[in-house]
Amino acid sequence: MSLKRQVVHRVQRFLVNPVGRKMPGVILETTGRKSGRPRRTAVGGRAVNDTFWMVSEHGEHSDYVRNIQANPAVRLRINGRWRSGTAHLLPDDDPLQRLGNLPALNSAIVRLMGSDLLTIRVDLD
Repeated sequence: MSLKRQVVHRVQRFLVNPVGRKMPGVILETTGRKSGRPRRTAVGGRAVNDTFWMVSEHGEHSDYVRNIQANPAVRLRINGRWRSGTAHLLPDDDPLQRLGNLPALNSAIVRLMGSDLLTIRVDLD
């Protein structure tokens, strides 16, 4: 694991995610691939009709991406409302171009902190 990813992972795990889960932003809930328990992560992205777009900073190295690989059924809390959906990893999509269509502040942070960008599309029920 690269030093950058190690540092970012620790900051996110122990600071960003605990605080982010309590904030009014978007929360992604996956099912833990080992535990089977709900796992919640603060994410940035944008809902367009019944589709939510986001970019993972560390691609398949992110725990929530590994959880999606094991079980693509997810829930998203958007504007305080939970919605179920199915997540799709899109390795052929250009994540830098995708970030240009997502919220600017989050996109800037993902570009700065990311090491292996991966586009994710969630088809909402």
